Amino acid sequence: MATKVSRRHRENLSKYSRDKALPLSEAVKVLNEFAKAKFDESVVLDVNLNVDPRKQDQNLRGAISLPNGTGKTARVICFAEGAAADAAREAGALEVGSEDLVKKILDGWTDFDVAVATPDQMRHVGRLGKVLGPSGKMPAPKAGTVTNDVATAVREFAAGKIEFRT
Repeated sequence: MATKVSRRHRENLSKYSRDKALPLSEAVKVLNEFAKAKFDESVVLDVNLNVDPRKQDQNLRGAISLPNGTGKTARVICFAEGAAADAAREAGALEVGSEDLVKKILDGWTDFDVAVATPDQMRHVGRLGKVLGPSGKMPAPKAGTVTNDVATAVREFAAGKIEFRT
């Protein structure tokens, strides 16, 4: 027995064939032609980049600041001391500290989304590899979470900067 499909869905299917791939600009045009629902709709975007993740030279890694954020405010902590710690507090970091923050995390606290650190604090943060590494929260220079300008990093990650990698 065939699955029932709504009238609106049938109309949308007549405007587009799933068998052909479209460039992004055309896909957006087709999407805008679809009938609108009475609620905020979401769109899933699948992009084929033709990269082999097993080959080291083809891996993708980076961070991007989304223009309108992700819809939620990220909870950012910062490993810093002195002026950098004060700047991170002003920028909106949830927690700021050094060895005291490391001890708190080793005791089991992981209620945050992103950890930012200054390079001089990595000697303390390195002990957290087994705790933060598996959850992807360990600060790393390639991800932009190890920096001397922690205030900017805290603001960016709280506003919706996201990391990606293959």
